[in-house]
Amino acid sequence: MSIRAVVWDVDDTLFDYSGADRIGMRLHLTAEGLMEAYDSVEQAITRWREITDLQWARFSAGEVDFQGQRRDRVRVFLGEELDDAEADAWFDRYIAHYETAWALFPDVLPVLDALATSHRHAVLSNSSIHVQDRKLRVLGVHDRFETILCAAELGVSKPEAGAFHAACEALDLAPQHVAYVGDHPEIDGQGAADAGLLSVWIDRAAAHTSDDRPAGPHRIASLAELPALLGADTRFGAPSTFR
Repeated sequence: MSIRAVVWDVDDTLFDYSGADRIGMRLHLTAEGLMEAYDSVEQAITRWREITDLQWARFSAGEVDFQGQRRDRVRVFLGEELDDAEADAWFDRYIAHYETAWALFPDVLPVLDALATSHRHAVLSNSSIHVQDRKLRVLGVHDRFETILCAAELGVSKPEAGAFHAACEALDLAPQHVAYVGDHPEIDGQGAADAGLLSVWIDRAAAHTSDDRPAGPHRIASLAELPALLGADTRFGAPSTFR
């Protein structure tokens, strides 16, 4: 079956979330006078990300809403019983620093340009539309996508098949005509494959060996490999380094 559309993850696929988070948290902790509580910036960032992952799992399980998981991230990180307004204010100050470092990966615009006429494009993210819609506008790529779907509004999140099928339904295409590109080998890669899409795992760090590779997803190290994988009629792209 020919692939007619590409559905994209956002964070650490199109947008350098990890890089922006690292820079933003360093600036924020310094401004808040919290760096002395940690041996290094990396230690503080590791702690923040561990808490983020745990709270996001609660959100994905329906135990807390989107804003609630943000507030709880702050409370656990600080070890303080902040009220909602105090937690929101702390997180907003962090966001202000984080946004100063927002950037697309350098391979994003070239591949979107290369696939602009050959494929339709959409976004499926495990975040909220409030966050991702604004982010994509600031980054200048919002209009590249026909539709933007997010877990907070869908009520179902990746790797559940329903999330991927919602994106296919929004495009009015069967899963076998849709590719999904994401950075997480299980949530994105295996989830999309299990849902019947052509699954493409972007492993930018190339940190995994072939033995760690989930069965199903195609693994690429750069988006420059995507057009060739999709069989697009374009001169852009390189053969995959992982087979």
